[in-house]
Order: sequence, then structure tokens, then C-alpha cells
Amino acid sequence: MADSLASQIITAIGGPENVRSLTHCATRLRFELADASKVDQNALEHMKGVLGAVPQSGDRFQVVIGGGVATVYENIMHLPEMANVGGASASDDAQKSNADVKAEARSKARGKVAWLDSFFEYLADSFRPILGVLLGASIIIALVNLLISLNVIPNDEASAGWVFVKAIWKGVFYFLPIMVAYNASKKLKVDPWLGGAIMAILMTPQFTGLMDAKTTSCVENAALGTKSCTASIFGLPMSLSDYSGNVFVPLLMAAVLALVYHGLKKIIPESVQLVFVPFFCMIIVGALTAFIIGPIGVWVGNGLGVGLAWMNTHAPFIFAIIIPLLYPFLVPLGLHWPLNALMLMNIQTLGYDFIQGPMGVWNFACFGATAGVLFLAVRDKDKDMRQTALGALAAGLLGGVSEPSLYGIHLRYKLVYKRMLVGCGLGGVVIAVLGWLFPSVTAAGQTVHGVTTTAFAFTSLLTIPVFNQMWVYAVSIAVSFITSFLLIITFDYRTPEQKAEVLARAAADQKAAAPAAEAKEAAPAAATATATATATKTEVPAAAAAATTVVNAPVAGHVIALDETGDPVFASRALGEGVGIQPTDSAVVAPVSGVLQTVAETGHAFGIKTDDGVEVLVHVGIDTVKMNGEGFAVKVKADERVNAGDPLVSVDFAKVKDAGYSTTTLMTVLNTAALTSVTPKTGIDVKAGDEVIDIQR
Repeated sequence: MADSLASQIITAIGGPENVRSLTHCATRLRFELADASKVDQNALEHMKGVLGAVPQSGDRFQVVIGGGVATVYENIMHLPEMANVGGASASDDAQKSNADVKAEARSKARGKVAWLDSFFEYLADSFRPILGVLLGASIIIALVNLLISLNVIPNDEASAGWVFVKAIWKGVFYFLPIMVAYNASKKLKVDPWLGGAIMAILMTPQFTGLMDAKTTSCVENAALGTKSCTASIFGLPMSLSDYSGNVFVPLLMAAVLALVYHGLKKIIPESVQLVFVPFFCMIIVGALTAFIIGPIGVWVGNGLGVGLAWMNTHAPFIFAIIIPLLYPFLVPLGLHWPLNALMLMNIQTLGYDFIQGPMGVWNFACFGATAGVLFLAVRDKDKDMRQTALGALAAGLLGGVSEPSLYGIHLRYKLVYKRMLVGCGLGGVVIAVLGWLFPSVTAAGQTVHGVTTTAFAFTSLLTIPVFNQMWVYAVSIAVSFITSFLLIITFDYRTPEQKAEVLARAAADQKAAAPAAEAKEAAPAAATATATATATKTEVPAAAAAATTVVNAPVAGHVIALDETGDPVFASRALGEGVGIQPTDSAVVAPVSGVLQTVAETGHAFGIKTDDGVEVLVHVGIDTVKMNGEGFAVKVKADERVNAGDPLVSVDFAKVKDAGYSTTTLMTVLNTAALTSVTPKTGIDVKAGDEVIDIQR
């Protein structure tokens, strides 16, 4: 038999030549086959790692994997024998690759204003390749500031050691324009070395030395603390500025360079393009940058920085709250790059930045939500999510990088945003209030309402020391982190179906592990005790509650087997054994007594856990989540205790039918694998409260 699960599945499905296409959704691999009769369904059903095998109409076939379906899909598509087989991820948010999630999120801003979309892509690709060095430099700055604040090293800029340490991180920001010019040129399909070389013209000692020449006239800008100079070059006036750290100038320069570069390639013979295209570009664009583009870029950057500084001074509350609330929507769409550019410009022109403090509030709300997801994953024994969340949280807290959390978790589970935005807003209020009451004082002696920093820093735990009024910043990010964390673990981040799949998969893993645990025990009595402990480790001890032996019908109607419901996931028993009921009444009631672990906002699904640990899922209709609660009058709330027969929801089933959805109400015992037997009673007509499932412990 093939070694890997991916190879085993392809072998059992009839080989790669039998696969026309392969996609996946939340739990299932969806095969389009050449001949469905070639499938070895028995082998699939008994394959470790496969929860079920479901034939479909025609030559379609589904293999139920569970939460790890995306990994299995990727492993299959990377098999050498699958090289020529088509495949694409399905549209289920929970299981797309990170790249798919990112592309879909960013596509929401596309198609309406094409040039605007291209502009933001240009910004993103000009900065994205240098995030690593920016992150490294920001951590060095943070560590140096921390050591200075602890008096481990002296704050003596005259010492050679201090000059060397400063040069390590200063070089990144000083030569940032050359790096940006390289990336921007490459994005526009121009020789990137040419773009970097032209930007380097403005940063040579000869060019910067013009500001100190006797024939140069200079004017001090008191508001910005900068010097503006004008030199006469061949009789023409040239405005001089310090271009170190500037990002707007290389972005503008690269755009102009692209026009000149591609224009010259059209008119210069290909045989001599290697020499004359760079020659003319350096002369033409170099002159344009020095005389026109550079001054314009400085003017634009200064103007935007001063404008935001004015808002931060005159409307600090609005500014401090709106930034963390905007970022969760800007980052997935790639629209945050202009603000990142402004942060760098603020540091160059004002000597400090005031955007990164509120931005840190959003970042830590994001990381708090991820921490909440990790907590639930550990609690529910969700191995896949535990690994994803742990990696994303480490990247966030240590590196200040939010993308692994966003694309790996938050955009897949839409409920995360509802919890996280509360943390963003509350943290924004805290930083606004404390920032007003305890303003920062810049190196130039200016009083600024809000948290400031003199360095471009990725907002992580390691970079907290770079912020002025560090304690204000620390309190604010702590509030946002804790708020998001508590909301996630209290209200969950998954729909009832998503949570049910996780619990069912954990129960199956638990059952599979039980025989191995028994084999390790020498005595039969010890083996029995071990198996019992393993099977019931997530349950309340039986002695503490009456044993649940039956599950009642949640609604009046005709009882059918899960195989007849038309839903392949329920029919595969991936969510446990149970029944389907074709309802004849609108009232849906609790089938058992216990606590409501989940109540779908749309009213279509309810999860109840009995006192002795039996977990029951009631799912009203098929695909009725798409009705967004229309026709569903919910009577209960999550964490509420109910008794068997208490009303859960009243449903307008006529409206469900009119919307084109099945009214069949499904009910399963999610932790079937942990029980001795779960036996449904089908083919009968029942009233709500009649017994439809027998349970043996």
C-alpha cells in the first residue's frame, strides 16, 4: 500500500488517470472522475485519516477528511503522478490556502476602479520585499532602547560603539529610498538596478554636499524642523532636500522611469539597448528627479504628514480610535501601505511618528483573537488549528506580523472580526484618553497628544520600548489583546457546524487511540479503566449526573435515516450518528436536558451538552444558514440551560421551502465515537419529545 495518505487516496480512487479534476470544501475532497466504478470505496472507508467516502451522481465522488482537508488536498496535488491533473480549491473560507484567502480578500477592492487597484498593488510590491530588513532593524532599535532604559548601556552618541550600533539599523532607513526604487522599478518591469542607481544619485556625498555649498541659499522650516535649500545648477534653480528615508520620491521616480524606459526600448534598436537605454534613462530621469520629482515628492510627503499631525493634535480622540478600527479592513486589501509610507515620512520630516501607537492597538487585538482561537483549539483538541494558531501567535507577538493570523484564521472564520473589532475599539478609546491625559514630549520639546515613536517599528512585544509614553502604549495594547481574547473564548469563533466537525473529529481520534492505550496495560482491569478514562475524559463523571439513554425528537414529523437526508457530510457520519426528521410542525424543542454550548445567530443550529457529557447537534434544514435568520424566531441564548422539551426556535418552514432549501431537520450525537452505541429509530412518525435515538454508555 502507498506510504502517504495522499497516495493511498489516489490509488483507491482509481489512479491519477481516473481523476478529471479535484477541489475541496470545508471537510471533503470533491473528485470529478472518468469512471466512478473504479473507486475502491471499502478501502477508502477503512483508510486511516478518512472519515467517510460518499458517491455522488454521475462520476462525482467525495472523500470526507475533516478539518485537515486542505493539507491532504495540497499533498495530493503535489504528487508527481498528479502533475497534469486539474485542481482548484473550493470556495469554503475555512479551508482555502492562505494565498487563496488573501487573493479573495483583496479582490473585494478590485474591478470597480482599475487604476486605484493597480496603484495599491504598486505600493504593496514596492514595500513587501523589504519587510524583513525593516523588521530586523525595528527589533534592534527596540532592544537598544530597552538596554538604555535599564541603564545597561549609556546613551552616549559620541562613543564609537554607539555609532556602530546605530549604523546597523540606521543604514536600513537611510538607504530605504534606493530599496524602494529597486522594488518599484521591478514592479513596473523596468531594470530594477537602473531604478536604484537613479535614486542613489540624490544620496551621494557630492549631491548632499550641495546643501552646504557657499552658493546655496537655505531656509529653516520651524514647523518641521527641516532645512530647505536652493542651488543654481547650470543657471537653473534646484530645490535640495535630505532624501534619506524618503519613500514618496522613489515611488514617483519609478513611475516616470517606466514611461521613459519602455518608450526608449521602442525606438532604440535591440542590439544597442543594453548600453543606450540605461544611458538616456540616467540622464533624463536623473535630471527630472533632481529638479522636479524629488521636490514634489518631498512636498507631498510633508503635506500629508502635517495634515495627519494636525488631526492628531486637534482631534486626537477620533484619530486614535479610527486607526485601529480601519486597519482590520485595510491590511487584507493591501490598502495600509500608504499609511506605512506616511509613518516613514513622519519620522524623516517631523522626527517622530504618531500613527504606530494606534496601529499597535489593532495588532494586539488581532493577536488576542488568535490567542483565543489557540485556547479553544487546545481545549477542543483541534490539532490542525492549534498548530496554525500557535505559529500565527508567535509571528505576531514576536514579529508584529498580522498576516498569518488574518489569512490563516480570521478571514476564514468570519465571527472572529465581530469579536476582534470590539478589542480594537476599546483599545483605541484607552489610548485616546490616556494619550490626551499624558501627552508625549518629542526630542525637540514639542508636546504631542498620543503615543509617539522615533523609529519605524513592527508593533510586537519586543518593540514596546521604542514608544514614548511606553506605559500608555502598554496599557492600551493589553486592553485590546485581553478584550479580543476573552470575547473569542466566551462566544467562540466558529459556527455550530464548524465546531461540531472539530468535536466529532476529536472524538474519532480519541476512539482510535483507545485500543492502543488498552494494549499498554498489563492487567485486564487496568485496561478497562484506561479505556473508560480515555472515552470519557471530556465528560462530567457519570456519578455526578443521571445517565442519558435516549435522545428525543426535536420536532414533530417523519423520521428518516441520515443517508436519506441528501446531505453527504451528515450521511457520512462525520458529525456522528443520528436521524433526519421531515417536520410537520413549526416548533423545534430541546431533545435533551443540558447546556446550550452553541446557538447559531441565524437560528438554524443548536448544540446541547448533557450533564453526563453527551453532545447533541440540532440542525434545522439544509443550507438554511444562507437565509440569515429570516423565518427563524430563536427562543434561547448560548450557555443557557434547557430541559428536554423546552422551545429552541420557531421556524416558518413554508418560507424555507420558498427559498429553495430542504426543511429536513438533522440531529446527531457528536461524540458518538466515545459511546458504546448510538441507535437511531427511523421510518416512524413522531411528535416532538418522542424517543428517536437510543444510547448505551
